[in-house]
This record gives sequence, C-alpha cells and structure tokens, in this order.
Amino acid sequence: MTATRAPRRIVVVGASAAGLTAAETLRREGYDGALTLLGKEPHLPYDRPPLSKQVLAGEWTAARTRLRHPDEVAALGLDLRLGTAATALSPASRTVTLTDGEDIGWDAVLIATGVRPRRLPWCGLPGTHVLRHLEDALALRERLAADRRLVIVGAGFLGSEVASSARALGARVTLVEPAPVPLARVVGHQVGAHIARLHREHGVDLRTGTAVTGVETAAGRLTGVRLSDATTVPADDVLVAIGSEPATDWLTGSGLRLDDGVVCDAYNSAAPGVYAAGDVARWHNPLFGTSMRLEHRTNAAEQAMAAARHLLHPEPARPFAPVPYFWTDQYGIRVQAYGHLRDHEEARVVAGDPADGRFLVAYRKGRTLVGALSFGLPPKTLRPWRAAVAARADWTTSTQPP
Repeated sequence: MTATRAPRRIVVVGASAAGLTAAETLRREGYDGALTLLGKEPHLPYDRPPLSKQVLAGEWTAARTRLRHPDEVAALGLDLRLGTAATALSPASRTVTLTDGEDIGWDAVLIATGVRPRRLPWCGLPGTHVLRHLEDALALRERLAADRRLVIVGAGFLGSEVASSARALGARVTLVEPAPVPLARVVGHQVGAHIARLHREHGVDLRTGTAVTGVETAAGRLTGVRLSDATTVPADDVLVAIGSEPATDWLTGSGLRLDDGVVCDAYNSAAPGVYAAGDVARWHNPLFGTSMRLEHRTNAAEQAMAAARHLLHPEPARPFAPVPYFWTDQYGIRVQAYGHLRDHEEARVVAGDPADGRFLVAYRKGRTLVGALSFGLPPKTLRPWRAAVAARADWTTSTQPP
C-alpha cells in the first residue's frame, strides 16, 4: 500500500454545521496542519433548524443558536475568516479565490457552502421575506404579532414550520401551495393530508391547488398576492418558501461536475483533493443505489465527518452510506423519518391510528423497505425501523420491526 502524504493546508469553504463539523473532525482525527474555515456570514457557526421555530417564535435568542462557544472554536486553532466568501476554485492551481481577490492555496479543500433560497421576481419588495439566515428570522420575527397578516408561499417543511410559529404568535396566516396535498410527493398522500389537517385545525387558511400569479402593492410595499384561482389574499408580509438550490455559482469554471449540487462519488470526493459535504453535496449512496442530495441537519454533520475522515485516511475506503434522518416540529407535533422516502411506490400505515393523529407509516420501493415515518409518536417507536431500512428488509416481512 502506498503511503499518502498528509496535507499541509486544508481549506473548508462554508462555516455552518457541515463546515464546522468537518474542521472539528479533522482536528479530532489528528490533523495539526494549517486549517482555514471560510464563512460568508459574519457570525460564528450557528444552527439553522431553530430559525423557523424557536427563534421565530421568540423562545431563543440569537446567541443560543451558536453551535459552539467562541472559546471552543478558538481552541481548534483555525485560520477563521468570517464575513468572507469564496468566489472561485481552481483545482489546477489548487487555490480558492476570495471576494477581496486573495488566493489561498490548499492541499485539500472541503466544500460546505450549503444552499440558497429560491426567490420570485418580486422578492425585493418591502414586505417580502425568505428564511435562510439568522437575520432573515430576526427580521420576520419583528413583523409578526397578533392579527398581522402573513402569507406563506410554499407548504413544504419550512413553510409549514413558519406557519406553526406565526400562529403561536397570533398572526393570521394564509399558506399557499400549488399541489393538492402538502408534501405528498415526499411523505405520501396520507401524511400530507394530516399535515394539511393540522394547519386548518390551528387556524391557518390553507389554499392548495393554486399558485401565486402576481402581487399587489401600495406606496412601493407589497400588500397582497394574486392567485391562479382569481382570488387576492391581503398581506402585511409574505414569506417565499419555495425551496432552495445548492450554492455552487462560485464553482462555475472550476471543472467540477455540477448537477443540482457538487457531484461526488460514494466517498464524498468530487475531484483529487476536493470533497463536499452537507446540503451542497450530491453523492452516490450505495445503500439505496442512487444519487442523492439531502438538506437535512443530521446528514450535514454525518457527511462532514465522513468526508473529513476520508480526506485524511483514504485507505481503507469506506463509502458514505447512511440511512437519512429528518424531523419537523409543527403545532407541538413531531414528525420524523428514517430512509429515502422520495419516489416511494407505496406508503402503508403499520402502527397507530391516523384517526387519532398518531401513527407510523412504512414506505416501499420495489420489494424493499426504503423508509419509515412516525407522526406524533415517541421517538423510541421509530428507532427500530432504522435497522430494518439499513438491512434493506423485504417489504413482505416488514410490517413490523424485526
């Protein structure tokens, strides 16, 4: 076996959960060379899931979202560049170019730049919002109060969580979703229908099967949205939550393969010396035999650890083959799932009773169990299903955990 020369300088681009976890893993695995962590935002790395929940609801301060205390970050011995974005990557010269024109050399680089929210043409109008950064959550929180009218465009996980938080503050919420049932493409019709029921039970005006076609303004500020069903919904504020796209524009011309993310192999490698992790990475997951890109908090940390370890110790090669996990909290109900639910062919209730609003659903593709989701059940109810999904259990014997 040929010895691998240890890198002298590693650059991690992106200072959120994946980037910080990668830096911590590199140090924990014994790397003591130069380690640069670039962060476009001016803040120390913070957690994003609470933005749509605890921060928006006013339960958490901004400081509580920090992933690590400043002293813990300092102990990593990083060349920490906050408020500094990368504008280009050259695998040929092994450099990262920064906004100020500086080129940083590297022996290895790990890309963890995440995603950016999709926008609509009128998103720049006063009264419109997206929710990705801490400042986004704080700005929207200032606008939410009893009887304020909030229109949310998109009833995915983010839009649904914001609806829940806004209703808790007493805001009047209209949730607009072009699909007939929210999230049905991912979690199935039955689970999506229960999420729709939750919204309506908590006073949300849920408009499904209709899309936004335009906006109303007064004095340069947005005052309402026009829908494809010929109705107009008045609004004091509008949140656009129509999904996100990987932040890869700065990699144009790098020679890396970009296809809805940085395309990697099963080891999170995109090119010699170049790795990617978190929301920006698309890799081949051998457990499910497919390429995937996940915007889940748990995956960001797990993939960053795997990428950092393979960067330092490429032999023996260990493919990154996780069972994905995600959760969402809405109206005091936790929905959580293991597996790759997208593109499933059947979803079957295997425990609990949907009539009670607490049940467990198993998902099939072909003859294989590919996922399980619990709606309002204790976490211990779902945990045994992770092993069944990891074992690629046969569907006919998977109506209950082995």
